Amino acid sequence: MKSSVYTLLISVVLLSLGSCGQPQWNSDYNLDMARLKENSKVDAGALASADTTQPTIETKNPLEDEVAERKKKRKVKRSKREFLGYKIKRGYTKSGGRYKETIETFGYLPEHEEPNEYAPYKYYFDTKKKKLARSGSNVEDTDRYKVLHGPYKKTLDGEVVEEGYFYVGTKHLRWEKYRNNEDHTLVDKEHYEKGFLRDAVVTFYGDTKKIKEVMPYEFGEVQGTYYRFYENGELEWSGQYQKGRKVGVWINYYDFRNRRHYEYQYPETAYDPPHEPYLIKEYNRHATLIYERGKFDKREQEKDK
Repeated sequence: MKSSVYTLLISVVLLSLGSCGQPQWNSDYNLDMARLKENSKVDAGALASADTTQPTIETKNPLEDEVAERKKKRKVKRSKREFLGYKIKRGYTKSGGRYKETIETFGYLPEHEEPNEYAPYKYYFDTKKKKLARSGSNVEDTDRYKVLHGPYKKTLDGEVVEEGYFYVGTKHLRWEKYRNNEDHTLVDKEHYEKGFLRDAVVTFYGDTKKIKEVMPYEFGEVQGTYYRFYENGELEWSGQYQKGRKVGVWINYYDFRNRRHYEYQYPETAYDPPHEPYLIKEYNRHATLIYERGKFDKREQEKDK
């Protein structure tokens, strides 16, 4: 009996001691609880920031980079120092007074390039006289005369009255003229292809690149300046067509140095009564006038020389 009482008392004591401390018989449990407790420690400041910060929204157009790249390429193409594959310099001329000031801005080739020999007119910048010049033949003094190339603009009292482009000394692309008034009226527009009207029909000598004839066309009819060349490249005939009819003065040239030989007169306009052309001037091979209709005739003396 006594032994039973002692055994009961010892059991009660052991149970009391176990309830007062941490259980040592389940270490995995304790480790898991410790991890959960550690993870529950959240930074209150970070939580507040995350709660109030707006989400990042991509406001940039995804095409902006592509657009910027295209603009960059366009700027390169429009470089004022280059035009259609040639390096250029910019120049200007100024004339007139305070209220009639005319300014021409243009580009020219710093290194000489020979203009197309068949082009009826070649355009240059005369560096000595500081003005633009036009010639029917190529120049010899290439240091003085710089070949025009690039955009051209002419203003009168600040208003644009003419603009276009040159290509190695010849008119090229679109050329426009404006009236100097409040409406800035367009009065003339022409399209050129390296010296010739864009719609002109060009024929050649055989299978060569030597131009024989340039027949101008505009709006489906013969209209504009006509040219015919010798086989050596020199100009033989030039004149104007209007509505399919020859008008004005037609010029025949010698086969060298673009020198005139004969000048024939046709009706002034396509609306005038037609008549046979008649000779109004004749020159000798030295470019001396030997006949002028109604004034003098030295052709007989010329034959005796």
